[in-house]
Amino acid sequence: MRPALEVADIFRRHGAAFRHAHAEHLGRTERRVMAAIEACRTATLGGHVERCADCGFTRNAYNSCRDRHCPKCQGLARAEWLEARRAELLPVPYFHVVFTVPAPVADIAFHNKAVVYAILFRAAAEALRTVAADPRCLGAEIGAIAVLHTWGQALHHHPHLHCIVPGGGISPDQTRWVACRPGFFLPVRVLSRCFRDAFVCQLRAAFAAGELRLSGSLADRADPATLATRLDELARIDWVVFAKPPFAGPEQVLGYLARYTHRVAIANSRLMALDDDQVSFTWRDYRHHAKIKVMTLSANEFIRRFLQHTVPHGFHRIRHIGFLANRQRTAKLARCRELLAQPSPEPLPARRWQDRLYELTGQDIEVCPCCGGQMQTYVVLAPCSPPRPPMWCDSS
Repeated sequence: MRPALEVADIFRRHGAAFRHAHAEHLGRTERRVMAAIEACRTATLGGHVERCADCGFTRNAYNSCRDRHCPKCQGLARAEWLEARRAELLPVPYFHVVFTVPAPVADIAFHNKAVVYAILFRAAAEALRTVAADPRCLGAEIGAIAVLHTWGQALHHHPHLHCIVPGGGISPDQTRWVACRPGFFLPVRVLSRCFRDAFVCQLRAAFAAGELRLSGSLADRADPATLATRLDELARIDWVVFAKPPFAGPEQVLGYLARYTHRVAIANSRLMALDDDQVSFTWRDYRHHAKIKVMTLSANEFIRRFLQHTVPHGFHRIRHIGFLANRQRTAKLARCRELLAQPSPEPLPARRWQDRLYELTGQDIEVCPCCGGQMQTYVVLAPCSPPRPPMWCDSS
């Protein structure tokens, strides 16, 4: 069932005014995302007419934009990704580790997304692998799934990584599984320092290579001496890294991943009202016992905050680390199962996307909602204007 209010409704009503007001600063990625969300499941992208073979009931089914920033287009992609991850779960505890950068770094990241977000992934991966490899901590090769989030509940820019990590790893000689201590993964203070040092080092290198754009509000940091001083200050403070207690079991791991992967800055279900040019939505205030509150912003400010969280075209927001890295995952997971005496999983059966959608939503789109008959394609609807798949179909 369609929500009463969608992000697309806000874009369609106020998007033109926002584009006009921010014409000089609105980038290509933001314009593409706005156009995709506005066109999603409308006649603009075309579709088809379905008719029930029994009662004659008809309905229009319009095509989706499939943009990864669209709140309506992530459900099926998330279900398929989770199904693949289910087969990779090991019979060990799993931990949730979060890496967060200080506000001054977040400011630089906002104007240099591709460069700084990539540094965030690399620094977190280096910290995890380095600390885990230390015999005083674990002494093993570990694996992890890292998911980039750039938002907080109020839609402010807050880049951080959520990592799901098996509680153990493969010994250096590849002959045994090294389990972590019960309820404890790695020392957080050591992780934090290692992450900070790796991040600052890579940020210095990126600036020296001319990869950072420091203009506008960051112009005061463009001077090498000034930036060096700022980075020295960042290298002396504690950065926020925390690890939560282990999950209760594999199903809880999958439930967590379902909430955190393939997400956008705000779900349509959180939108409450669009009155004139005011948008109201719910948010969770973690500073006050996670109390649910209502925030009201102008439509212009809401769109601005939403578009802060677009990521560069082709940038991967979900990455795999260590023995879960793509190039070696199959062989390494097979070795992990062997060491843990876990049988190999059954291959995933081939299924139609309609069946996967039914499992996800409980709605069978091939069944007539009036009489339960079979819905069949009656007429194909051509797009109202030529679609642009290479620009809109931006996958994770």
